[in-house]
Amino acid sequence: MNKTELIDAIAKDAEISKVAAKKALESFLKNVETTLSKGDKIALVGFGSWSVSERAAREGRNPQTGKTIKIAAKKVVKFKAGSELEGAVNK
Repeated sequence: MNKTELIDAIAKDAEISKVAAKKALESFLKNVETTLSKGDKIALVGFGSWSVSERAAREGRNPQTGKTIKIAAKKVVKFKAGSELEGAVNK
């Protein structure tokens, strides 16, 4: 499912216009991005939670040349599915 299909599904399920569904989805995504960029966590009970963790700098290898390269430290977003979501997927 892509973003357009998700907007269509939200509009149908909530019985709202596609414009309103798109606005709601974009607001949700913007708020998730803003919250995570501040380093905060988001938890939707039953669905899952998003958090940010730091990945340390490390050395890796270029698979084509075998040469050692330095991989910079960075922040990564992690998602942990909630029990209800896991249950729905594993039916």
